Amino acid sequence: MLHRATRWIMAGALAAMAIGPASAEGTFDLPPGAKFSQEKLGKIDQFFNGIIAEGKIPGAVVYIEQHGKPVYHKHFGVRDVATKAPMTDDTIFRLASLTKPFTAVAVMMLVQDGKIKLDDPLSKYIPAFADTKVGVVKTRDNGEKYLDYEPLKRPIKISDLLLHTSGITYGFYGDHLVRKAIAAANIYDGDPTTAEFAERIAKLPLQEQPGTLWDYGNSYEVLARVVEVASGKSFYTYEKEHLFDPLGMKDTMYFFTNDTQKDRLAQPMPNDANFRVGRPVGPDIVRKWESGGGGLSSTPHDVIRFVRMLADKGELDGKRYLSPEIYKEMTTDHIGPGSGVERDYFYFPGDGFGYGYGLGVRTDPGNAKPPPPGSLGELKWDGASGCYFVIDPKQDMFFVLMEQTPSQRQPVQRELKKLVYEAMEN
Repeated sequence: MLHRATRWIMAGALAAMAIGPASAEGTFDLPPGAKFSQEKLGKIDQFFNGIIAEGKIPGAVVYIEQHGKPVYHKHFGVRDVATKAPMTDDTIFRLASLTKPFTAVAVMMLVQDGKIKLDDPLSKYIPAFADTKVGVVKTRDNGEKYLDYEPLKRPIKISDLLLHTSGITYGFYGDHLVRKAIAAANIYDGDPTTAEFAERIAKLPLQEQPGTLWDYGNSYEVLARVVEVASGKSFYTYEKEHLFDPLGMKDTMYFFTNDTQKDRLAQPMPNDANFRVGRPVGPDIVRKWESGGGGLSSTPHDVIRFVRMLADKGELDGKRYLSPEIYKEMTTDHIGPGSGVERDYFYFPGDGFGYGYGLGVRTDPGNAKPPPPGSLGELKWDGASGCYFVIDPKQDMFFVLMEQTPSQRQPVQRELKKLVYEAMEN
């Protein structure tokens, strides 16, 4: 039997994607065994055309693939309402936190090569973290709350960074005193390198002891520096040489490298420009810092390549990026019952999901009645800019949404997922 990626190439349906925008767009002849209804897929068109007409988003690109072949591929609206340039597969989008799965794959490739161990203490790579303390909120006699500091009960491990169980948090949301201390430290000021940014994080208190709570934060910024130390290369250089270039991801970058790329940058609606991540984001803001947690920009073409590799269990076009063992480790929930990891209001994988390395993992239907669509084992992630992907191994299907809409991203993502699964015939 031919490998799925090989069948994809032979089919040639989107062969032009390898060198530029896809020449094929639409609802395709469904591959053998596909469960989609072409008529029901048309409701996706109706939804996006409607919200664009309402002025809620400028545009979007939606791609669905099943059994290694395209099922649906549409471009809606414009990349920028000011220029009215159309959405294309080479439109450049800020990925925001969709950067994190790319960082996780880079780390796991180094684990695979024996240059990083998941149980390694973080201080092995960044010694300043040996002195990190946990901020504990206490109350004075007069009722005033303050931070006390206690030593780590165990070191932060590389796996803690991957799982967001390091105790390292963000400072741009929430009212915990540690978050306020991070905000007051102005860690984004100036133009730090990736190494210097990690050192800034090391000087701040943790919000909790490592391994005790899923806490979304700057862990992936620190991982970027770990990759640099372990590989001896800059973070982006390592990613480019080992992941982006081999996958044919020509437009995945931290910063623009030529003027033509600037014209392809997607913009949110003028009243929706704040990505609410505590700092300006985008390839048009050149800095030394290569953010492992939210700095990449990319195109639909490139993200589809990356997600297809993940959907094909770490392999694409005959090249293996992640071994079966490493892929299983990455896509297995590590924070479920018995792990000792708790969840709070800011548990972003959501109801019914655990967490692997850089990916939400569907572990149960969840508490909603009826449960959200999807299959057990589903993999997903998204970012504050609105870009989003879902991989459903049970259905041998994935879909990718590329958009720039901080305020509308969650309702759009929920509705798209609902429409994708409603279009699947039982």
